[in-house]
Parts: sequence; C-alpha cells; structure tokens
Amino acid sequence: MARVVGIFLCLLVVIMDVAAGILGFEAEIAQNKVKHLRLWIFECREPSHQAFMLGLGATVLFALAHAIANFLGFCSCICSQQEFEKASSNMQISVVFLILTWVVSAIGMSALVIGIMSNNKSDGSCGFTHHHFLSIGGILCFVHGLLCVAYCFCHCLC
Repeated sequence: MARVVGIFLCLLVVIMDVAAGILGFEAEIAQNKVKHLRLWIFECREPSHQAFMLGLGATVLFALAHAIANFLGFCSCICSQQEFEKASSNMQISVVFLILTWVVSAIGMSALVIGIMSNNKSDGSCGFTHHHFLSIGGILCFVHGLLCVAYCFCHCLC
C-alpha cells in the first residue's frame, strides 16, 4: 500500500513539475511580447502582468511539487554519516537524488522569482537585462520532475 501511495505522489509531483515548466515557458513568451528597447547589456522594458501571473503560478506549483517530494523524502531520513554508510546502495542513491532535487529547486525557484520580480513593477524599468530567467526556471521544473522520478524509483527498490 505504501508503494502505491509513493508512486501516486511521485506522479503527482511530475505532473505539477511539468505544469510549472509549461507555465514558466508561457510566462517567458508573454514577457517577450511587451515593448522593450535593448542596448548591449542594458534594457528598458514594460512589465507584463500576464508574465507575472504565469510566473507566479509556475512558482507556486514548483514549490508545492518540491514540498510533496520532500514529504516522500522523510520516509528515508538518514541523519548521520554512519547511518548513510550502513544504508543500502539504493537508499544512498535515493538520498543523493533527494539532495539534487533541493539544489535544482533552489536554483529554479531563484530563477522564477527573478523573472517574476522583473514583471512586478507598475512602471517600465531600465537596467541590466534579465535574460530568460522564466524559461530557465521552467527547464529546471522539468529537471526537478526527472530527479523526483529517479528518487522514487530508487526509493521503491529499497
């Protein structure tokens, strides 16, 4: 029964990550539709409310997917180096995948938030370009989903 619940939650995480990735790409497309003027690394751009909302939706889905993936991770809690060395190789690999999901989540969430904040202002802004942060966050949503599948696969083999 626990495996069935774990597989269901893993599929839920993957669906949420894919949806967040698609929203990230859609936000990037909406952001590129607004007026902007670029001069080397400086850019003046009007904020896009649609890009802001899509990016916010992607961030929320991504955060929920990561929270559910961590809920799965509590089942394989290894608290010390000695416990890690005594654990089976599948359990060790699953912990490595869980750590990688944290790294990808931190980078992806940061990219999405930077993309959101560039569309948050009520006026147009000028400054350094914010190249493709929303689409980078979207790509990392997909990577997070793949790492969660790998984590669930290794965890189910334990």
